[in-house]
Amino acid sequence: MDLEVCIDSVESAIAAERGGASRVELCSDLLEGGITPGAGLIASVRRHIAIDLFVMIRPRGGDFCYTGPEFEVMQEEIGQARRLGANGVVLGVLDEEGCVDLGRTRQLVDLAVTLPVTFHRAIDMTPDIMAALEAVIATGASRVLTSGGEPDASLGKGAIARLFEAAKGRISIMPGGGVSAENIAGLAEATGASEFHSSARREISSPMRFRKQGMAMGDIQDREYERFRVCEERVRAMVCTLEKLSAERAAGGITGNS
Repeated sequence: MDLEVCIDSVESAIAAERGGASRVELCSDLLEGGITPGAGLIASVRRHIAIDLFVMIRPRGGDFCYTGPEFEVMQEEIGQARRLGANGVVLGVLDEEGCVDLGRTRQLVDLAVTLPVTFHRAIDMTPDIMAALEAVIATGASRVLTSGGEPDASLGKGAIARLFEAAKGRISIMPGGGVSAENIAGLAEATGASEFHSSARREISSPMRFRKQGMAMGDIQDREYERFRVCEERVRAMVCTLEKLSAERAAGGITGNS
C-alpha cells in the first residue's frame, strides 16, 4: 500500500521521503489547489529525492475548462516535466458542461507516452462521477485522485468505494482530500483502495521579525507570514498504518486496487 504526498517545496519533498512516502506530487500555489511548478523547482526536487516524482500540469487556478493557448501550455509542460526527470504527471480537463474532456485528456495522455497519468480531483467537479470514471478510463490514464465528489475523502468514502468497485482493476482509485493518520485506516477499510494522497502538512512560523502591518501582496491578509511544510512524523504515522494494513490484507488474502 502506497502513500503519495502533495508538496510545494524541496524541504517538503525531503520530509515526505524521510517519512516513507512512495511518491510525491509536486505543485505550486496550493492555495489554488495546485498549479504547474517552475522548472527550477522540479529540477531541484528531482536532485534531492529518489522516490517517484509526479508533476502537476495545470496552467492556472480556477476551473478545468481550458482555452486553446492554455491547452498548448499544458502540452509544453508535460514535455518539460519529462526532460526534468518526472516519473509521472497529474492533470485534468473538463468541458463546458463539467464533463471529462475525453479528446483533450486522451491527447495529453498520449503525449505523456511512458509517463503514467493521474487524473486529479477535477473528477470531483463533474455532474456524474461514475460516468466521469468511465471517460477517464477511456483516456488511458493510470490513476484517479478523488474525494468521491465531496469536500474530503471521509465524506466521500461511499462514492470512492463505488468507484473502486466499478473500476474493476482497470484503473487505480486513490482517495485524497483530508487524508490523515487518524482516518487513513478507516478509508482503506471502507473503500478497498491501496493508494492514498495526503498533504500531511503543518503551519510553521515565518522567521521574519519585522512584519509590515496593513500591507498584503495578495488577497489574503497576513498570508506573507504563513508557511506550510510537510510534517515527516505525520507521513511516517500514515505509512506505518498502511504497512500494517498491507500485512493484514496479505494474511487475509484481500487485495486492493493496484
